[in-house]
Amino acid sequence: MEQPSFRIGFALCGSFCTHAKALSALEKTKARFGDVTAIVSENVAALDTRFGAAHELMRELERICDKRVIDSLPKAEPLGPKKLLDALVICPCTGNTLGKLASGVADTTVTLSAKSHLRNGRPLILAVSTNDALASSAKSIGALLDKKNVYFVPFRQDDYREKPTSLVADFDLVPDTVAAALEGRQLQPLVLGPAE
Repeated sequence: MEQPSFRIGFALCGSFCTHAKALSALEKTKARFGDVTAIVSENVAALDTRFGAAHELMRELERICDKRVIDSLPKAEPLGPKKLLDALVICPCTGNTLGKLASGVADTTVTLSAKSHLRNGRPLILAVSTNDALASSAKSIGALLDKKNVYFVPFRQDDYREKPTSLVADFDLVPDTVAAALEGRQLQPLVLGPAE
């Protein structure tokens, strides 16, 4: 029996230290679902960091997805009205983006993509990566856990000794989380034990 075809959006925010793992998750998502569109925040599109040059990242996203990256508000706006995605992943999803999503703010390419996508009642999957997840971002996570059609990639404390309020999703679980979300299920367990 042929597997149904899904159109997946894969959005990256500025947790630059996790971009290598996010690209690996994107490759696995593309291999599993086929049709994947990359979306980036303005900072990801423009900033060179110690983790790499912005233009090299954009080129790699286009290579993996075999299509242009959505990198501006005008390019993101049609996602909802034209129902262009079956699911949207934000990986990594920063504390800043969590706060905006929880408050209904849509002033970046990624948050507008999410808002535009959610209007269709389709799944939004968040792969958290933030040092303040168990501090100032905790209320945003709590609000989003209670929001319809929002799902989380299972996460863990990544360094509880040095960064006790930090959480990072297990990016290897992105494709499984997307598959579960497309069925209306939250992949469990949501909170993972320490990394081996």
